[in-house]
Amino acid sequence: MTYAFDPELAANIALIPNLDLDDIEASREMARELAEHAPPVDQSGIDVRDVTIAVDNDGGEIALRLFTPRGAARPLPVIYDMHPGGFCLGSLANGHARAVELARNVEALVVSAEYRLAPEHPYPVGLEDCYQGLKWVADNAAELEADPTRLCVHGQSAGGGLAAAVALLARDRGAPAICFQYLGIPELDDRLDTESMRVYTDTPFWNAGLARRSWTHYLGGQATPGSKDVPAYAAPARAEDLSGMPPAYIVLAQFDPLRDEGIEYARKLLRAGVPVELHLFPGTFHGAVAIASAQITQRELAEEVTVLRRALHGPLHGISA
Repeated sequence: MTYAFDPELAANIALIPNLDLDDIEASREMARELAEHAPPVDQSGIDVRDVTIAVDNDGGEIALRLFTPRGAARPLPVIYDMHPGGFCLGSLANGHARAVELARNVEALVVSAEYRLAPEHPYPVGLEDCYQGLKWVADNAAELEADPTRLCVHGQSAGGGLAAAVALLARDRGAPAICFQYLGIPELDDRLDTESMRVYTDTPFWNAGLARRSWTHYLGGQATPGSKDVPAYAAPARAEDLSGMPPAYIVLAQFDPLRDEGIEYARKLLRAGVPVELHLFPGTFHGAVAIASAQITQRELAEEVTVLRRALHGPLHGISA
């Protein structure tokens, strides 16, 4: 199909890598190379350290990377981030540069979770890893000089889906208390039956075929994507009751197969009485923020900072506008 992409984005589409989720190792190596060849990150004013925590999940361990801004008022609000990658790709390295920027510009402690990946570790391993990491942050808030009443979950793509799922888990388990959820182009629905999913089969970076393979890897042998056996904690779009969820900001791309499930999730949150801000950027596609030079990318990144600052530093924590 021909798409009316933003001209600056269209001029750079040739630079977008082609993912192959049938060859996981090749795609992971490509993600590693992209991280290794990224421009150097200016970490001035930001302390970065890694910690390893035990998780009550197959007796495993996960890494958390903490980005702490020097000189910012304590206690710090927290942005707890889950990286993208279709549930089966990505690492702390892929989100490192943006985490530094968010720590600096939002004046928040950013914590990135290196959850275990499918298909080797199918649902619920990655989700439980993310939840356990969040719980560790809340439990150690005093030592981290963090404010547990200003805790935001944050993620892009599969990370956005995990952020929504962690918020569901935290609500139903009664802790930790989450004041806000930032869901960037979130992967929420295994049923793959929206209009955008049916139409956008050849879009850059992400398409319907990749989405289908991603869900197959994530669910493993426990359920077939689209079947009645998939739980809402795996696919938050299936949740029947979203009451009591934290306020949300959902950002979507016009030419993204995930677009319509994000719109419907925003509508479900609204119907449940949850404050929601929904922003769809025209002319964009899934992952277009990787083209940092484009003006529309700069708008999106600036909006992200504005929304998070209002949610975490505003007079009404969790209200983004």
